[in-house]
Amino acid sequence: MRPIVTMTAAASLLLAPSIAGATTIPGPLADLRAQLASISARAPGHVAMEIKDLETGLSSAINPTASMPAASTIKIPVMVEVFRQLAAGDFDMNTTVQLMSSDRDCGSGSLCHARAGTAYRVLRLLRAMIDVSDNTACNMLIRLVGRPSVNHTMAGLGLLQTSLRDYIRTGDSEIRYSLRSSPRDMVTLLTEMAKSELIDEWSSREMVAILSGQRHNTLIPEPLPSGLHIAHKTGTLDDTLNDVGIVYGIPETYVIAVMTTDLPSLSAGRRFIRRVSSIAYHDLERFGVWREANPEASTDTTPASGLDASPVQNGLSAPSSDEPSSPQAEPTAAPRLKLKS
Repeated sequence: MRPIVTMTAAASLLLAPSIAGATTIPGPLADLRAQLASISARAPGHVAMEIKDLETGLSSAINPTASMPAASTIKIPVMVEVFRQLAAGDFDMNTTVQLMSSDRDCGSGSLCHARAGTAYRVLRLLRAMIDVSDNTACNMLIRLVGRPSVNHTMAGLGLLQTSLRDYIRTGDSEIRYSLRSSPRDMVTLLTEMAKSELIDEWSSREMVAILSGQRHNTLIPEPLPSGLHIAHKTGTLDDTLNDVGIVYGIPETYVIAVMTTDLPSLSAGRRFIRRVSSIAYHDLERFGVWREANPEASTDTTPASGLDASPVQNGLSAPSSDEPSSPQAEPTAAPRLKLKS
């Protein structure tokens, strides 16, 4: 079946009164929508994606709610749960976790070769899990926070396609079914993170800083200008390739999630994700120029969906250090996650 392309205005945390009437989608966004539809019709395997402009909240998507093999992008929900429990005071960044033999998975990362009983700080495990996609570090953190807690938090956020049904076991043929998510779920998490509204401001900022240290940069970042700030996470299985992240473009900052599976080859998946990334960057760059030239029109670009079209303010600057800064006040209870289900 030919994929359906949708253009929606994103709902803010609190719905505002509906806005009557529809306006024409600006040219650059219409071009983006058309190009995504065109390349997806010729895509290798099964693809799903969403690209969301953070200034206006407008998004373009192909099969955004499709349940897809998450591969290592599932490590973002694990990180979110770690920070939720950090904010609740259950442990801190210097808490150590000892490696157990059952934690080991050598599909990615070097911690699997460490001696059982070796202790690692939570901060080091977070960086290893995200930046080099260390599976053993991820399993240690899942054991720390509890796999049911990860799923409960994601469900509480209304992320219906995201589930962690097992630890990371790359030798298990069921891994494509035990780690699941969707572009919409990933965009939802990353949008609130970029807005500094996921868990709390400090947690959001630190999660963005960790994602900014990503060392696997051959997908979304590959076709983009060098030096661009990108906070993202990749995921790979034998026939699956994903990349999801925040691109701090000039003038447009956007969230992008591209997930592919049933690929004839990983090379085909790489070419496809790079093509989507290039198209998104250039069309949103043009949209930013269009908005500056049409300030009145750019404040009313919502389709007639009845959802709030208030611009999303993104005041987050690039992290200046990999080290986590201290919160201004230590929380006495877990902040309520600020996502609308």
